[in-house]
Amino acid sequence: MKELVETIARALVEHPDEVRVTEEESDGDIVVYLNVAEDDMGKVIGKQGRIAKAIRSVVKAASIKQGKHVDVEIGR
Repeated sequence: MKELVETIARALVEHPDEVRVTEEESDGDIVVYLNVAEDDMGKVIGKQGRIAKAIRSVVKAASIKQGKHVDVEIGR
């Protein structure tokens, strides 16, 4: 999932070199943390959180296919 989130984020931002994605797993749940440059935060979140919601939806669909539960946390 880490690679999926990173690919999506790099396509959206103006500073793709500053995209950082980390992944933590506990009790079968996976949390993917997405960090971008401060200037790019709005591009990743989108108006009323639409882009962030879309990223989470794509990751959820991919995770269900693999039989896992994945959450995406977006921060700086």
